[in-house]
Amino acid sequence: MNHQDYMRLALKEARLAYENGDVPIGAVVVYNQEVIAKAHNEKELRQDPTAHAEILAVQRATKALGGWRLSEATLYVTLEPCPMCAGALVQARLKSLVFGASDFKGGAVGSVTNVLDVNRWNHRIEVIAGVLEEECAQILKDFFRKLR
Repeated sequence: MNHQDYMRLALKEARLAYENGDVPIGAVVVYNQEVIAKAHNEKELRQDPTAHAEILAVQRATKALGGWRLSEATLYVTLEPCPMCAGALVQARLKSLVFGASDFKGGAVGSVTNVLDVNRWNHRIEVIAGVLEEECAQILKDFFRKLR
């Protein structure tokens, strides 16, 4: 599988969030070319402001691997992570992050700020942005248009 294939799996997760009335963001964690965790936003479902797709996927991945370090794993997420999620990725020692759409209102991997680009962190994460960007942005546009 390639970046686009994994992002399509993240988009499937985003659709689940959409169906549940949550902002449609999906994430998958890949380790040794195998999906070890997947999640979607569950903020509304859980009434929990920390129930972002990235946080839930990281929690599931660490459980699957039996430890908190994801130093050989890649997270695929449909929207650029927020500051909370970006910080969690640093704490998890994630190897790489691949995201779809940029978030110009709350993104913390280059759009508004860049939590990952702090020279003093003891860990650096490789970032690839814009994978299936149009599809990832469209599901968000559709969701918010439906709300209005």
